[in-house]
Amino acid sequence: MTDTPAPSGTPSQTSSQAPLVGVLMGSSSDWETMQHAVQMLQSFGVPHEARVVSAHRMPDELFAYAEGARGRGLEAIIAGAGGAAHLPGMLAAKTPVPVLGVPVASRHLQGVDSLHSIVQMPKGVPVATFAIGAAGAANAALFAVAMLACRDAALRQKLDAFRAAQTEAARAMKLPPAA
Repeated sequence: MTDTPAPSGTPSQTSSQAPLVGVLMGSSSDWETMQHAVQMLQSFGVPHEARVVSAHRMPDELFAYAEGARGRGLEAIIAGAGGAAHLPGMLAAKTPVPVLGVPVASRHLQGVDSLHSIVQMPKGVPVATFAIGAAGAANAALFAVAMLACRDAALRQKLDAFRAAQTEAARAMKLPPAA
C-alpha cells in the first residue's frame, strides 16, 4: 500500500469506474487516520472516492452528498470524524446507504469522545461503528469489502485470500525465548 495524497474537495477514485464506496472525513486532519481505509480499498481494487465534507462547516454539501449517494451507485460510506463526530450520524440520517463510522482520535480525549458520539446513535438511525484510529479505518474498509463480496465472486476470492494470508502470518509467528 502506498501513500495517497490527502483529499481535497474533489473526490479521488481508484479507477475510471464509478465509486462504490465513499470515504468521508470532517477535516483534512482526519486523513492521517482515514488514509488507512483508502489504502485497504485500493489493495482490493474497490472503486472509491475520498473527500472532506464537514458536518459543521459544510452542512449543505453533506446533505447533498448523502441524498445523492444511492443514485450515484455508492453501496457504503465510511465516515471518519473526531470530537463531536457528527458526520457519520448526519450521513446516516440522510441516506439509506450503509454508513460505517470511524472515530478519529482527538487531542484531549484520544477519540473516546468520538467513539461515544458515533456509537450512541438513536434507534432507527444505525451507524456501524469501528475502533478508534487506523485499525478502525482499515476494518471499516474490510467490512465494506465483505459487504460488496456478497455479490462479487472475484472480490470474495480476494477477501478469502487476504484472510488466508492473515491466518498464515499468525501461524508463522514465533515467540522469543523466555528470559
